[in-house]
Amino acid sequence: MILSDRDIKAVIKSGRVKISSSHEELFQHIHASSMDLRLGNIFKVYEHSKCALLDPKNPQSFANNMRVIDVADGDPFIIQPGEFVLGVTQETVSIPDDLVVRVEGRSSLGRLGIIIHSTAGFVDPGFSGTITLEISNLNRLPIALYPGMRVCQIAFETMSSPAEMPYNLKPFSKYQNQVLPEESRLSIDPEFAK
Repeated sequence: MILSDRDIKAVIKSGRVKISSSHEELFQHIHASSMDLRLGNIFKVYEHSKCALLDPKNPQSFANNMRVIDVADGDPFIIQPGEFVLGVTQETVSIPDDLVVRVEGRSSLGRLGIIIHSTAGFVDPGFSGTITLEISNLNRLPIALYPGMRVCQIAFETMSSPAEMPYNLKPFSKYQNQVLPEESRLSIDPEFAK
């Protein structure tokens, strides 16, 4: 079941869901069944000229193959046509073990050609940290994105029961407490770590 605006406000006020902004500011961004989050200042871009391919068995092919770009408030980050970058939400979120969060793009950005996640639109129960955004520009024109703009929306869903193994207790919770946009840590998955 997806939480309504009134239930989203209630879980935030109760402290079950923690989001690192003032309630007044957050509550302005709550809609009937979701709430908006804002774009952070840090982006990571793959340096395609340094590596021939991204190989999950070779973490050096992607772990040390990203350039960090810190965009000042008020300045644009220009995403080129066909480009893929990692961004991050300004807000840090902490999810209890009986809720799931779905991350979706905003319709207004989608109509420009901006995709906010390629596959990772799911935040596990027990997760705490910023949300890494997998941003792509499908348009044939460059698009300006600004730190602080509302970039995505999250919806909260109740689970049938609390998770037996929430993300914060999982042995391979690779992104817990992340602050920056985090590149893939696929190489430490059990099937690749051998």
